Amino acid sequence: MNEDRTRPRYVIHVAAELIGVKTHTLRYYERSGLVKPQRSPGNIRLYSESDLETLRRVRSLMDDLGVNMAGVEVINNMLEKMAEMAHENERLRSEVLRLQRSRDKS
Repeated sequence: MNEDRTRPRYVIHVAAELIGVKTHTLRYYERSGLVKPQRSPGNIRLYSESDLETLRRVRSLMDDLGVNMAGVEVINNMLEKMAEMAHENERLRSEVLRLQRSRDKS
């Protein structure tokens, strides 16, 4: 499932249309480091579903909430760190359960 979300599938003009922006806006977001589309062997930008989610969030933050580019970058970094922490928390919970089960069997 996660692999499907990250599979590159949309060229830039299709991604721009799906998000509701111009292609130069997506290029600007890429130069700003907000999104990093994969590249085909011919160096064509290819956007995944995950990239589109990021782009929708960027657009919403900027258009709906008035957040500037620096703020969007901070928010995206915080969301990424939170996801990493949630993953680590789940890993630790699993480890605690495993240790409890092995202790209870002894």
